[in-house]
Amino acid sequence: MAAIGVLTLELRIEDSHSLKEKRHVVQSLKDRLRHKFNVSVAEIAHQDLWQRATIAAVTVSSDRENAEKVLRGVEDEAAGMVGSALVEATVEWIE
Repeated sequence: MAAIGVLTLELRIEDSHSLKEKRHVVQSLKDRLRHKFNVSVAEIAHQDLWQRATIAAVTVSSDRENAEKVLRGVEDEAAGMVGSALVEATVEWIE
């Protein structure tokens, strides 16, 4: 049975002073995660706020173990890119 994992990342981008600066950070993160892990990524909340972003990454796999590995990699990569801006990461499963 296929496993669908949704990783939600809550970001607080303190150094951002405009929506343009925030969009640059968010777009760079989304592009890197898409290309490195072959996941679907979208900003799902707080599009109109300068210093907050909520990003979701989704993966589909034939088994949950592989999906968990991919999402752990995504979370680690995001933490490495944005550092302390990553406030919270949560995973939901759709099976």
